[in-house]
Amino acid sequence: MTSIDDRPRRSVDLDRAEALRLLGSVSLGRIVFTRHALPTVRPVNHVLDDGDIVIRTHEGAELTSHARWADGAGVVVAYEADAIDPDTHLGWSVVVTGYARLVTDPDELARYRRLLHPWVARAMDHAVRIRPDLVSGIRLTVDGCAPSRSVPGPG
Repeated sequence: MTSIDDRPRRSVDLDRAEALRLLGSVSLGRIVFTRHALPTVRPVNHVLDDGDIVIRTHEGAELTSHARWADGAGVVVAYEADAIDPDTHLGWSVVVTGYARLVTDPDELARYRRLLHPWVARAMDHAVRIRPDLVSGIRLTVDGCAPSRSVPGPG
C-alpha cells in the first residue's frame, strides 16, 4: 500500500469564507509591507475580528509609521498565514491583501489590548487593522482524495 507521503499532492483553491475561517483558526502570520521601497516580511500574532485582521505594534515600528502617515485609504499590505504539516506536506495557506490603518479609537484599542497579547516582551501600544480586499487560499491535499477539512486546521 502506498503511504500518504508517496502520493502526489494537489492544491485546491479555497473560497473567501473558508480562507478567512482558516486564517482565524491560527494566531501566527506574516505581514508584508514596504520598507525603503522594498518588500519586508515580519512574523506577528493576530486576531481575526469581524473579518478584519488585527495585529499589535509599537511606536518605533516601520508599519506603525507607514499606517499613521498614509492617506485615508491606509497603506497596502499583504498578510499570510498557514498550517502545513512538515511530515505529510498537507495543509493550507491563505494570503490577504488589503489596506492597513492604525486603530485610533481608544475603546477599540483597549479592546484589542485585552484580546491580543504580543509574543515579545515589548510595549505594543498600537494596533493595526487590515481590511481584506483580496483573499486567496489553497489547501494542499493528496491527489485523488477529496479535500479534508481536518488535516491540518480546525474541523
